[in-house]
Amino acid sequence: MGDKILKNAHVQYIILGVILAFLPTIAQSGGMKASTLETLGFVLIYAIVSMGMNLLLGYSGLISLGTAGFMGLGAYIAAYVVEDLSLSFWIALLLAMVIPTMVGIAVGIISLRIRNIYLAIATLCIAEILLKTFEQLDWFTGGMAGKQSHYPVIFGERLDRGAMFIVIVIALVLIMMLTHNIVNGQMGRALHAMRSSEVAAQAMGVNLVKYKLAAFAIATLYAGLAGALYLFFLKSSNPSTWNILLSLNVVAIVVVGGLRSIYGTLIGAFVIWAVPELILKKLPVIGDINGLSYIFSGVLIIVVIMFFPKGLKGIFDYFAVELNRKKKVAL
Repeated sequence: MGDKILKNAHVQYIILGVILAFLPTIAQSGGMKASTLETLGFVLIYAIVSMGMNLLLGYSGLISLGTAGFMGLGAYIAAYVVEDLSLSFWIALLLAMVIPTMVGIAVGIISLRIRNIYLAIATLCIAEILLKTFEQLDWFTGGMAGKQSHYPVIFGERLDRGAMFIVIVIALVLIMMLTHNIVNGQMGRALHAMRSSEVAAQAMGVNLVKYKLAAFAIATLYAGLAGALYLFFLKSSNPSTWNILLSLNVVAIVVVGGLRSIYGTLIGAFVIWAVPELILKKLPVIGDINGLSYIFSGVLIIVVIMFFPKGLKGIFDYFAVELNRKKKVAL
């Protein structure tokens, strides 16, 4: 009975969440710096937005380079609702998800006519439009100076950075559960068919319009949520954050972690974001040269594409299969 419960995917996500929640405590016992908690928080935030990218790229075969713009939109909406309108954290979080989702649906409508590199360019243009809006719309975003916020008040209590980290962990676990249900349900099967062949999927009765719009809507919902969490975790949002590099890093997280893998997305976020910050910057020579540690991401993407097309998750799966095979041979 216990083994059956532990094999339940949702239970496994909850256990993972508990482990992630204790990561700062474990790191602190080993002399963690304040910046380490910040890095871990960003890893989980980028894992959330990358779940949406994996759903879009891995499961439906669509590509978007507008992720950073949607994250920024979610962050600025959350800041405006809380700081300017003096409304609650929950309303800010809801609007930060709903409004980017509506924009995502509009992008999905565009995707009905274009695909592949042309779709990537179109979404990149949308992200650049949003970036210029963030820079110029002073009353909403604070312009080039950015928008400041505070840690949110939840259930009458003002959170600190550690408590906000727990909120991010809870959000990540819920997103993993939701994504699991999506990809293992009717929508997941439709997206798989659509990714393999749109013509064949349409012949099987898959409504391409419906599922393309749904994929973009969910991806932008995740991005808006991640943007709001970023704002409340860092307490500020600056236009320079929401650039093309961030969108490319999200794609890198998905490719390195593994397409169509929920756990792989989380692994990719740790590798792309945490490894340069927590390990490479502390190494001699590499850490001494400004920006050199981030070349690691580009090199890693090339290596993964050439030798491990299923990503790091695929490597773990390969060793798991080999281990089971050796156990059977030994028996």
